[in-house]
Amino acid sequence: MIHEELQKLEKLAYQAGQKLQVLSEENSLLKQKMADMTADLEQKEQEIDHFKKQIKISNIVDNRPVNPGDSAEMSELINNYIQEIDHLITYLSE
Repeated sequence: MIHEELQKLEKLAYQAGQKLQVLSEENSLLKQKMADMTADLEQKEQEIDHFKKQIKISNIVDNRPVNPGDSAEMSELINNYIQEIDHLITYLSE
């Protein structure tokens, strides 16, 4: 009887050890995934900051008198930046 109980306890200890190993591996994978996502988020935030600076520069440039041809080109460039920002915002909000 005691022998059977010891065997049951050994089996349970082995199963617990196996489960602990599986959970440890899963935890490591999740930590790596979180680190990757954090790095990706930081990169996206840097890109957004870059675009914000470009918009500020564009606003400064818009206040300066320019040739009509240059104005159209600058307007197109600003519109492209705005579209890229919209894409980034959509991507980050997903």
